[in-house]
Amino acid sequence: MKLSRFLQWGLCVSTLIFTSTVWGAVSEPPKEMSEETKACVACHKKNNPGITQQWGQSAHYQANVGCYECHAADEGDPDAFIHDEKKVKKNISIIVSPKDCSNCHADEVKQASESHHAAAANILASLDNLLAEVVEGNSAFVTEGFPNGNSAAAVSGCWQCHGSIVKVNEDGALDPATWPNTGIGRINPDGSKGSCTACHARHKFSVAQAREPDTCGRCHLGPDHPQKEIYEESKHGIQFAANKEHMNLENPKWIAGEDYFTGPTCATCHMSATRNQAVTHDVGTRISWNNKPPISLRPEVVDAKMGLPGANLGWEERRDDMKDVCSSCHTEEYIDNFYTQYDGLVQLYNEKFAKPGLALVKLAKPLLRPAKFSNKLDWIWFELWHHEGRRARMGTAMMAPDYTHWLGTYMVSQSFYIKFIPELEHLIETGMASKDTTKVAAAKALKAKLDATLAEDNHKWYDNKLTDKQKATRKAAIEQTKAKYGLGKPEAKTKPTK
Repeated sequence: MKLSRFLQWGLCVSTLIFTSTVWGAVSEPPKEMSEETKACVACHKKNNPGITQQWGQSAHYQANVGCYECHAADEGDPDAFIHDEKKVKKNISIIVSPKDCSNCHADEVKQASESHHAAAANILASLDNLLAEVVEGNSAFVTEGFPNGNSAAAVSGCWQCHGSIVKVNEDGALDPATWPNTGIGRINPDGSKGSCTACHARHKFSVAQAREPDTCGRCHLGPDHPQKEIYEESKHGIQFAANKEHMNLENPKWIAGEDYFTGPTCATCHMSATRNQAVTHDVGTRISWNNKPPISLRPEVVDAKMGLPGANLGWEERRDDMKDVCSSCHTEEYIDNFYTQYDGLVQLYNEKFAKPGLALVKLAKPLLRPAKFSNKLDWIWFELWHHEGRRARMGTAMMAPDYTHWLGTYMVSQSFYIKFIPELEHLIETGMASKDTTKVAAAKALKAKLDATLAEDNHKWYDNKLTDKQKATRKAAIEQTKAKYGLGKPEAKTKPTK
């Protein structure tokens, strides 16, 4: 394993991460720069000056930890190769994996390896990747490691955020379909999962950069998970943008309410230390709803399905930890009321759209072409929950009203009533007219469920059948608006007297 020969030096680069702590068997840095690293620097300073300049500004440099300490490899390592057989003649590997970083940062690597970030490459077998690999792409991207080819859309798209399975070719080179890649869930040649440089970009590994919202925004943006855009609309994002120079992003100690107080970043809420909590690199331990699936679930339920240790951490405890972050700036009543609003929106989406929608899609399956995304309904339903439904839920989670409403629930309802239901009605009509008795039966079952759904209080309005409560509420709202803005009936004009 890399760095095994250097452990006696006791490498410690405490200022690289969010707190200054010592981990594992490593207790102190080398007393001086190694001869191997000096040789690396002498060459790379000429050929790759940007890399050496970045490293020269790093905490690694200050601790006498250089190229060789991180890139050194044992002969048996899967991606080891002799670098420069004439001069250096040393085994190195290009990838510095979390397993390598754990020699100095054991706690951080353990936390990250147990998080959803480390499992991000699970997408390689998901519905999303079917889109990139088949629907959007083809198998024309042929490399030595993938003689049957890959989709360029997946290689340069999905894999760059979620991570790829890095393959080492017979000559020791990294396959170009899987490298370069800093996807957060990258599966490395040594078997470890993750990429520390996804957030701590090489070769400075800046703590300030890892705390920047833009770092998270490299992956957390776009139509299906626009956290970066949501953050920028929120008061939190506005506060950060207006007061960035007061954020002390470079501080080794970085506690909200003490070292900065003008506005949080993504790291503040999901990772960084508070007055009562240590730093965590498991970004899910303060999240009390998982809004990724079609129906929002409690995070421990999702973690159990994924085999993650978070299965043993209940949502109530996670919420308490997030409330602790919030309490750096907000009162208890403010925080509790926010969570009441958040839960209300999640429950609205789940009960009104997600649960009936999912049930209807399942009943419609016998009436569809078997290939995923070969049906209009596939696309309507996918965008309804995967794009619009996520935006609504995430917008509320991060207090961005435009994403909750106009880019969220408005678009969810438009898709549900104007696209989803009409397409179901079309499938029912087609199925009823079929000579296939199986399809006729499926159409009847789908119609019964659709009729029952539209008869529920949530959907009665669609057939112009508001409930009495809805009618009374709407009437009161209209009367209040008229009274407030003087929109009542105009007074009758009187004829002037002679």
